[in-house]
Amino acid sequence: MSTSTEATTSTSAGLKTWNIDPSHSGVTFKVRHLMITNVRGEFQKFSGAVKYDPSNLAASSAEATIEVGSINTKEQGRDDHLKSADFFDAAKYPNITFKSRAIRQGKEGLEIVGDLTIRDQAREVVLQVEGPTPEQKDPWGNTRIGASAETKIKRSEFGITWNTVLEAGGVAVSDDIHIHLDLSLVLAK
Repeated sequence: MSTSTEATTSTSAGLKTWNIDPSHSGVTFKVRHLMITNVRGEFQKFSGAVKYDPSNLAASSAEATIEVGSINTKEQGRDDHLKSADFFDAAKYPNITFKSRAIRQGKEGLEIVGDLTIRDQAREVVLQVEGPTPEQKDPWGNTRIGASAETKIKRSEFGITWNTVLEAGGVAVSDDIHIHLDLSLVLAK
């Protein structure tokens, strides 16, 4: 832990730092395609940490970085198009980032309010959280918790506006993107 984290931890006895375990976590999305069905995809490379104190949510925070080049929709041609300037422009903007502003108790669980940055466009989003689970020891001696979170964004708000009008009406790709996170978090040592 860094000196600043240690100082924060000592002022709030319940504050713990949890690192995302990418091999046991997932960052997925879905988008309506051709006005017919949802196409799903994932980002395979990401990292981040959560500082969490259940008795003092004001001291809690979360941040993450996602590598755009790790996008996988199970079709190479589509993945290449998503990495292009028409969509994410991965060569110019290689990362998507999230940094929390607040973690609060919502009507149905925790909410994480923060800035999601895609293509250097930062927009406030609210992640609706399920969890976290109680702390558990894994078979390797690590302490873990888990949580899931969801949000919905409009890709046009991040400068991603490419589309094709369909002959029968409508568009090829919806503006609405549903994002889902399944996170396994390991207590920092």
